[in-house]
Amino acid sequence: MNLRDLPVVGELLEAGAEDRVFDVLLLLGPLIILFIAVVGRSIFTSGVAITYILFFISYIIYRSVRDGNAQSEKNQ
Repeated sequence: MNLRDLPVVGELLEAGAEDRVFDVLLLLGPLIILFIAVVGRSIFTSGVAITYILFFISYIIYRSVRDGNAQSEKNQ
């Protein structure tokens, strides 16, 4: 079974920005929230949430810088 075969996941991946890392991060967010709701709030779950948020923000900044540099090189 492929990940795209799942009803909700397949639709999300098809509507995505053709960026697997971003798609995975978007799918992990609700799963992390569910994990925290089931396990309860602790130092470990807070660390998982903080790590996720920092990685997500870092990846967005990385992509914007990379895409911005590619765009400026293309315009020259």
